[in-house]
Amino acid sequence: MKLALGPVLYYWPRDTMMAFYESVAASSVDIVYLGETVCSRRHELRLPDWLSLAAMLADAGKEVVLSTQALLESGSDLANLRKLTSNGRFAIEANDIGAVHCLDGTLPFVAGPHLNLYNEDSVALMAQLGARRWVMPLEMGRAALATMQQSRPAGLETEVFAYGRMPLAFSARCFTARHRNLGKDDCQFSCMAHPDGLELRTRDADTFLILNGTQIQSHLVYNLLGEMTVLASMGVDVLRISPQAQHTDAVVALFDRARHGQIDTVQAQAVLAPLMPAAACDGYWHGKPGMAFDKREAA
Repeated sequence: MKLALGPVLYYWPRDTMMAFYESVAASSVDIVYLGETVCSRRHELRLPDWLSLAAMLADAGKEVVLSTQALLESGSDLANLRKLTSNGRFAIEANDIGAVHCLDGTLPFVAGPHLNLYNEDSVALMAQLGARRWVMPLEMGRAALATMQQSRPAGLETEVFAYGRMPLAFSARCFTARHRNLGKDDCQFSCMAHPDGLELRTRDADTFLILNGTQIQSHLVYNLLGEMTVLASMGVDVLRISPQAQHTDAVVALFDRARHGQIDTVQAQAVLAPLMPAAACDGYWHGKPGMAFDKREAA
């Protein structure tokens, strides 16, 4: 199986982003997704910067995919989408059906997790439109994926989100700005103060969700490291790791060791635990509530 590094979902300073991707170039990931998928107001990096990073990573031997925004809200968002999909060199991860239409067969694309492909017909349609890989929706479990794999179109790869806080929903409102009693158009780029998102707690002070601008994430970290053997046996081609503010390089290295059989999954889970920003979950994978975690994997 290949390892992919998903797009950075948070708003980090430009220098932080540049240094991060310099380290990614020397890492063991095979595929790197680049681009802003959450909010068009995040301007630390613009299209020329993403293309420059893409070229640098491609020169380092990585497969580079440019990710599109998941929720388009304005004419400028659409204009940026058209520029991205007409880059002429790098493949696209389509996170909105509009991106698929903009491509119109001009570039290969990855059908991203936000296209909500939950049945065989929808995956087959993406393949007909030019997709070379599809990403399993985060809420889909092992049983449903097994069914999808049986009828997967020839030549279409399957990618599974295997590690990171899960992006669960998007909104036209900015939750982080609202937390500071600011309007979305005057957000003062509040997200930058929260490099791993802003914790949302219940009235009982239990951590529940993560606010990330217009995006809601799980507070717990989705973790399928213990399922790596099962994923391989199911014919999954790519495992996606979602970047976090600290220890992403160590997480990637650990997944790399596990896929090459250099460490067993029980030991790997123990090593991974202190690298995570919160406790693990894998409920969706097992057909349970998303916040659940199969303790057998960590035993």
